[in-house]
Amino acid sequence: MTSPTTRKYRVTIVCLGNICRSPIGEAVVRERLTRSGLAGVVEVDSAGTGDWHVGQGANPRSVQVLDDHGYEHDHTARQINESWFTDIDLVIAMDTANYADIKALIPTTAHHVDLRMLRSFDPEFVGISEPDARLDVPDPYHGSDEDFVAVLRMIEVAVDGLVHVLTDRVSGAAG
Repeated sequence: MTSPTTRKYRVTIVCLGNICRSPIGEAVVRERLTRSGLAGVVEVDSAGTGDWHVGQGANPRSVQVLDDHGYEHDHTARQINESWFTDIDLVIAMDTANYADIKALIPTTAHHVDLRMLRSFDPEFVGISEPDARLDVPDPYHGSDEDFVAVLRMIEVAVDGLVHVLTDRVSGAAG
């Protein structure tokens, strides 16, 4: 693993408004990092590509689904911008539109940034070239409570695969 003076590996999860999918993703990743012992070497945060929810908390239904499933969370919506990419190692997009928006933001000088779609880490979808709509985590904002649960389940499966990849990346960086 990395030493205390080494910079943490940084992951940023991005959706549209940073109030539904990415806060759920951030909470699930944090829990899985803690469970796997990687919380000390991998840092996770989230953001949106849009600015209309900046400063707000997570959507009440995101909060409810996280509470109902035992996830800790504390969230204030933020918007990602070009300056973020000096410190990010891995950016995870929730859908193809987010992927395109992020790709357009990444400065050409930030070659170290890896842009991926979350569901590309789901074992069912490994091998699908990104971006691809089959990898989208649908936005539940206008949907039902059940849609938020379905999104949580998609995120949980994909995050389990992500943590496996992060374990290899962090271990490989230290060796």
